[in-house]
Amino acid sequence: MAETVLTNTGLDRFLELLDGRPEHRDPAFRRAAEVVLGLLALRGADRTGGLPEPTPELVRRLLVEDLPAFVHVAPGELAGYPAVVGELAAWFDDGVRERIAAAVEESAGDFERAMTDPGNLTWHRWYASLLRTMGTDLTDPEDVRRRLGALEGAPLPDGVLRTDLMGRTALADTVLTEAVARAYVRDAEHPPAAGPLLGDHAVAAGIGRVAAALLDRWTAAGLADELTGAHARFAPGPDDFPHLVLADALLDEHMDYHGDPAIPVPPPHAVEEGEAERDADALLAAVEELAEEEYEPYGGEAPHLLYALYQRGCAADSIARRAAEYEDWTVDPALEDVPVTVPEGAGGPYATPPVPELVRLLGSAGLGEDDRARLEGPARELAAVADRLAATGLVLRSGDAFGLTPRGAATVRYLLRVRRVAAPTAAEAAAWSARELAAAAARWPHAPAARVLADWLRARGDTAEAWTELLAALGAVHAHASEGADVRALFGLLDTAAAPPGALRAALRDPVIGAYALHALHVRGEEADPVQVPPSARALHLLDRLPGKKGPLESRRAAFDAAAADWPGGSAALLRELTAADPHGTRRVLGPLGVTPP
Repeated sequence: MAETVLTNTGLDRFLELLDGRPEHRDPAFRRAAEVVLGLLALRGADRTGGLPEPTPELVRRLLVEDLPAFVHVAPGELAGYPAVVGELAAWFDDGVRERIAAAVEESAGDFERAMTDPGNLTWHRWYASLLRTMGTDLTDPEDVRRRLGALEGAPLPDGVLRTDLMGRTALADTVLTEAVARAYVRDAEHPPAAGPLLGDHAVAAGIGRVAAALLDRWTAAGLADELTGAHARFAPGPDDFPHLVLADALLDEHMDYHGDPAIPVPPPHAVEEGEAERDADALLAAVEELAEEEYEPYGGEAPHLLYALYQRGCAADSIARRAAEYEDWTVDPALEDVPVTVPEGAGGPYATPPVPELVRLLGSAGLGEDDRARLEGPARELAAVADRLAATGLVLRSGDAFGLTPRGAATVRYLLRVRRVAAPTAAEAAAWSARELAAAAARWPHAPAARVLADWLRARGDTAEAWTELLAALGAVHAHASEGADVRALFGLLDTAAAPPGALRAALRDPVIGAYALHALHVRGEEADPVQVPPSARALHLLDRLPGKKGPLESRRAAFDAAAADWPGGSAALLRELTAADPHGTRRVLGPLGVTPP
């Protein structure tokens, strides 16, 4: 038991000093006192006066880090832990009391969130909570052992993966073991007047055993031994999840694409849930085999291919187009993410598409049979990689098309979520706010972005209110942000032919997308007052319609000069308006043309 492992914490003295009120005699309060004093002492609180002296730093760590990592607390007993801290601080001078009161108040919200967040659960805390709901006496190791066996196959909290519990448990074990070791060394080097926290007999059994004894007292008696012994299968460790290697590789891919795991990838268009861990292990086996020499030069690209397929919304890609990119052929950027049709019954050996299809896929005119022959070898090698992945049932390859199957989409999403990459389901994306949706969809290929935007509106009944909210979000993104043009481009993905006319008319006055709304109304054959459109919106619409990076510089400059000639005040006035509305987009588009913003 922890009280026989951590000695000289001042617990008995603390309980004696209290006034004997009923709440102080409650077993839950006494347990909270034991935990709080023990953790403060373990973390190095000064015990010169017989009680561990709290500091703001120690209290914040206790409430927000240590208790959520090591201690199971019934929901109705949470308030007892800050209360113990307050009672303890009362025995020190006024300065300490005031600082600790401020620290407790400042940490109160974070403490409650941390203690109730399923993402902070460890195996020990989770099973202790389940055992408590079964009426288990958590201080009785025999009752714990007997009832634990009934939890075979117990479901996890919503949204929590076994890998989440495993990772949190491994981290908590490491942190607690290190804290125990440091406490022992600290007391050995500078023996405290109050006496050591750990006796030599306890440490002789091993620091790990001391940590296990503490977890037993702070969660459920005997639980630590059960989860490393007879019921070890209930609490798998890192070695039970070999596919974490692949999850790490996919995280690396995401960071290469976006630089932040919080930036979401688009939800798949179709998902079939399977046994995610087993499927992930199968995918890892294929990826590891592909890394062998016989699959060079593209075998090592398997994690990239899996991620690239997922970030397309799991739409199928072209073997030939992907091989051409690997071979540094010119591929029209507008076609890189365009989905391809998966032909029915096109199994068998891979064959490079005919020249007209290659022209369509790559956007490169002038290709001939010689080019097709040059691409045949790389395309076949890439197809062999796709076929090995397809042997798992998680990837498909039919003719020139390859992609993730619905079960493969679920597997890759699982692997991304294992490493906390934002990989929403379609339902989760549909529940976003309009601003969240616009910020995310601006980073996606157009096909999945268009689908998710339509789903978002459909989930709200395609009402005028929903359209107004979404159009406002497209216009509300700060025009000075580097992704402003990408957000405005989302307007072109909307089915404005079906939009309520009132929503489009209300958008006419928007300083960012007003001209987009005007154009959409004109396409529908409806009257609209162009005077309502602000100059900034007209300038941005003009900028976004310029050829950009396509075509010869001379023709692109001519297109700008023609637009500037019709602008009130000429090119200088247009440049001032553009620079004020979107400086990033203006420099990106006009800089290569030799047009320098003021």
